[in-house]
Amino acid sequence: MPRLLVVHHSPTPRIAELSAAVLRGARTAESEGVEVIERAALEATAQNLLDADAVIFGTTANFGYISGALKHFFDTTFYETLEQTTGRPFSYWIHGGHDTTGAEHAMQSITTGYGFRLAAEPVVFTGGIDDAHLERAEEMGASVAWTLTI
Repeated sequence: MPRLLVVHHSPTPRIAELSAAVLRGARTAESEGVEVIERAALEATAQNLLDADAVIFGTTANFGYISGALKHFFDTTFYETLEQTTGRPFSYWIHGGHDTTGAEHAMQSITTGYGFRLAAEPVVFTGGIDDAHLERAEEMGASVAWTLTI
């Protein structure tokens, strides 16, 4: 059974809604045998990543960078998983209050280092979270999950 891992840092109820939208979309592929595994960034492990066939990352943009929690995940899994993750489909969401530039650059740089393959358009935005953002997040989650059914 193919596995999709969703690793995120969702520190507020509103940000948790964004993660929930991604998961809702991802779970549309469960009927086709895709297993969706959710892990908070500080709880996710290298083994979770090794067991996954695709991955979605989610983070807030904090002080111009990805969250410390997601950075910790990357720091603690990189060398242990590097060779096994090359070509793995992925996408991500980033929400910032005012700017996401540094977080986007970091995400692109880190995921390039892992050798991941972008499978769906990332959801990146600033300001309030509205229904259109949640819809885009849900679509992204579904898109990544459905790549595992092909």
